[in-house]
Amino acid sequence: MLLVFGLVTSYFSQAQDITNNKFGKGLVNVVAKDSSFSLKFAARFQSLYTGSWDFANNDNLENGVSQFSIRRARLKFEGFAYSPKVTYKIELGLSNRDISGASEFTSNAPRYILDAVLKWNFYENFELWAGQTKLPGNRERVISSANLQTVDRSLVNSEFNVDRDMGFQLHHFTNFGENVIVREALAISQGEGRNVTSENLGGFQYTGRVEILPFGDFDDYSGADLDREETPKLALGVSYDHNVNAVRTRSNSGSYMTTDTGFFETDINTFFVDGIFKYQGFSAMAEYAKRTADIPVALNSDGTPTGRVVEVGDGVNAQAGYLFKNNYEIVTRYTQVTLDEALTGEGVENQYTLGLSKYIVGHKLKVQTDVSWNDYEDNADNSLSYRLQIDIHF
Repeated sequence: MLLVFGLVTSYFSQAQDITNNKFGKGLVNVVAKDSSFSLKFAARFQSLYTGSWDFANNDNLENGVSQFSIRRARLKFEGFAYSPKVTYKIELGLSNRDISGASEFTSNAPRYILDAVLKWNFYENFELWAGQTKLPGNRERVISSANLQTVDRSLVNSEFNVDRDMGFQLHHFTNFGENVIVREALAISQGEGRNVTSENLGGFQYTGRVEILPFGDFDDYSGADLDREETPKLALGVSYDHNVNAVRTRSNSGSYMTTDTGFFETDINTFFVDGIFKYQGFSAMAEYAKRTADIPVALNSDGTPTGRVVEVGDGVNAQAGYLFKNNYEIVTRYTQVTLDEALTGEGVENQYTLGLSKYIVGHKLKVQTDVSWNDYEDNADNSLSYRLQIDIHF
């Protein structure tokens, strides 16, 4: 980490000339004279204010809490090596939330590395990925946090996404006629999340995804219709994730299910259906997620519960926004997460969100704010929250 920082600061201390680079296109863009490699370096961060209040017993707002934080702070390196058909991406996280999650399974070290992946276009439309990166799960998770339509991702994503892991992925796409595009992805990964340094505790994780774009290609992995699509654009996707002998409560994330003799193992399955639509400034996105487990309750060797359970259940998220010509956007979102209350002690949570964004330079420089009402069924302790975030991406 110190070496990377030193190299970056050294570059700027010795290169004070005026650059032809434009804001949002990367701080450094280098291509070797013999075209044997390229490097693009970019940085970004998000400054976030959050305020929240309880609405206990349907009475009055109380117990107000406020917080300022650096939600994300990232360094990103990408380009090609040896051949344009061999590309790479390295993304490092520096904020406290980026590097949180240290445990004995990560050598009790901060988790700086988000992505470290090599991609090889070895034949026509086939590409092989190797390393650590996002699995081909739900669309909202794969969309970069820099390109979100809202301040942050939904509760459905927080609960059910399969996030990043280490392993191999195979990606492919096919064009049918002039407009229809079908994309497929398969992944085999370790199944315990990112930056794990211990041996594989359970089995492997298998993830598959199929997408169809019936009306042609568009920016379907970015929120808001910043391109103001002249014709309707649609992308539909289905993902299935099977984690064999998983040892964590959310498949490859959550708490480790420890027992009196080691780890409790169970197969965990996660299913996603999602879609995104864009047309002339209007955009809509929806997702459905469901998690099941062969044995959802972690047991000790004598059959007694350990207190750890797989967070089985399902959720739905739907949001829509309209981008005005002055680059202000209004967005609404409805989210429902339903966990098995008998197992998890949590029931149905509904969240209603209204947001406003100002895109100054697209997603590269924007201000976003939203207010959310959280309604917990069968529970009078509802809550209200407000967020304001500034996002800058060089």
